[in-house]
Amino acid sequence: MSVDLQRHELIKFRLRSGGSSFAQVAKSEGVLPSSVTVVSQGYRRSHRIQAAIARVIGTTPQELFPERYPVKEDDVPM
Repeated sequence: MSVDLQRHELIKFRLRSGGSSFAQVAKSEGVLPSSVTVVSQGYRRSHRIQAAIARVIGTTPQELFPERYPVKEDDVPM
């Protein structure tokens, strides 16, 4: 588990800048806002919530949470 509160604040900023919030992401996914918060902070993991956050801010879960998606040998370009 990798807690990253600076990234959490950046995610909040990017959501707000795009006119969204953790509460709106939570509503769209049918979960509690606290669930989105703990995933963003790094206390918990949920691919579904990570993907929803990334989609709203216009990136991928892999770019937003790189340590949660290790690169496989097959994915490394030669």
